[in-house]
Amino acid sequence: MNKNFRLAAVNHEHPPSLATSDAKAGGNVSYTQDVFERWVLFLDALRERADNMIAHERQGMPPLLDFDYELLLDARNFERPVNYALLRITRVGDDCWDDCVDKAKPPVIIIDPRAGHGPGIGGFKRDSEVGMAMHEGHPVYFVIFFPEPTPGQTLADVHQALREFVADVARRHPHMAPVLYGNCQAGWAVTLLAADCEGLAGPIVLNGSPLSYWSGEAETSPMRMLGALTGGSWAAHMAADLGDGRFDGAWLAQNFEALQPEKAIWDKYANLFAHADTERERFLEFERWWNAYYTLSREEILGITQNLFIGNRLEQGEMQLGEHCTIDLKRIGNPIIVFASKGDNITPPQQALGWIAKLYPDTDALKAAGQRIVYMTHEYVGHLGIFVSGSVARLQHRAILESLNAVEALAPGLYEMVIDNPSGDPDCKAGDYDVRFEPREVDDLGIASDDAALAQVAQISRINEAAYTLFVSPWFKAATSPASAEALRALHPMRWTRTIFSERVNPWMALVKSMADTVREAREPLPDDHPEILAERALLARTGESLAAWRRGRDAWITHVFGAMFGNLVGALASPQADYPTTTSNKE
Repeated sequence: MNKNFRLAAVNHEHPPSLATSDAKAGGNVSYTQDVFERWVLFLDALRERADNMIAHERQGMPPLLDFDYELLLDARNFERPVNYALLRITRVGDDCWDDCVDKAKPPVIIIDPRAGHGPGIGGFKRDSEVGMAMHEGHPVYFVIFFPEPTPGQTLADVHQALREFVADVARRHPHMAPVLYGNCQAGWAVTLLAADCEGLAGPIVLNGSPLSYWSGEAETSPMRMLGALTGGSWAAHMAADLGDGRFDGAWLAQNFEALQPEKAIWDKYANLFAHADTERERFLEFERWWNAYYTLSREEILGITQNLFIGNRLEQGEMQLGEHCTIDLKRIGNPIIVFASKGDNITPPQQALGWIAKLYPDTDALKAAGQRIVYMTHEYVGHLGIFVSGSVARLQHRAILESLNAVEALAPGLYEMVIDNPSGDPDCKAGDYDVRFEPREVDDLGIASDDAALAQVAQISRINEAAYTLFVSPWFKAATSPASAEALRALHPMRWTRTIFSERVNPWMALVKSMADTVREAREPLPDDHPEILAERALLARTGESLAAWRRGRDAWITHVFGAMFGNLVGALASPQADYPTTTSNKE
């Protein structure tokens, strides 16, 4: 938000009139004409987004990587097939592998989240995790997944495939253990690998990765309680049943947008409309990834919801992969780097760091285990900014990669990674900024948790899930067909609200395209300091603030209802009978 915009936003007593004449602005274009032209350009951007979305789906939704690559392993051909594959990045612009790679540096394996969208967010532009790793001379490998899961694939099957990927990279670089990079939900997949691949992997980097699903303050992350109000994992089970055994990732994308609707359904589009001349390409670049919805198998989504988001079994050391493998995070001996942000409302720092205190009651226990954990927090960047922000990639991720040797040389303990960058320029040279590791105490993390109440939620979820599986699921499975599942997929709000602007669906958009071409040829935008422009942006800002106020009220209501439903259970869970939910969980 620029200075003029802020000034206009606070001048409520005498805002500039929307009827100011052309002469006052000193230009040849009226405000009405400018609004009309921007509206046409805005609609044309939505048209192109829809056409891109449909074209991408018809192409099979390939990964949106801005780098050349070669396919090394396709897990669809494994003995336990899954829809994953291992790529090697071969070229950055005009530079090929041999020009970029320093053979003395360890390989980096980047795994993107499978959270509703397709792969590529870690490398969909040059200033990215892939770009920085190649810039620093690391051989880079990238794990992708295909839009459709193999029938019945499980988390254990995926884990085994990822393990084979790591082993293959380790064989290609026999003297250097690979660095594992996990973004968002791929972070817990990386921790599973680190706990199970002793000796194969080197440092692991967790970016905005939730591992403590019950941690956080109600005021800052109330949406984690929403699963309690909907009754637990049965809803995801039902969505997968209606999808003919597949869970549509569009549901997860819709949940993300619901976290901050003022940004997802207003600010994003208001910014595109207000800056229709300059924001188009950036908008389309991101939306090309955001609107590519992948699917998960029924077994995967139930494994994720029951073990992680609701059951919180990973942190508690109760998560099982297969019949004979129980994951214990204490087995991880690799140095761990955690990158979180205070501006992240999807994975707040409490959920990214809370597991440390659960595993190690104090710093002495952490040191006795011989573990080195380094964390870094950004002050304001949002969840996706941790992976997609160019400035974050050029400074924070570059600093992480340049500090790998220093991290491995640290004595066991907990450290905060602090970057001193006096210039504030993310493009500063390596010698112009300083990285230091400040020793911290586990107690200093001060992570809040609602374990007692959320343990009861997990128990209620198990009861609801058992009832749904026994009495309802068979009927939905019998009534569902591939055709009905595809119809529900096409009618999902996250799809039709986009595709309705496509020329292939809406013939009127051809007229919009023609008008937009004409507008661009003779476009003379009003200056940013034009009085009507300032008034318009002030109105847009106030509308966004109103939506934000509504969202805060909604979140407060969720917190209040959750407290009314489960707050009285906290005392009961502290009684001898309180062991019941945990005992049941252990048996499962």
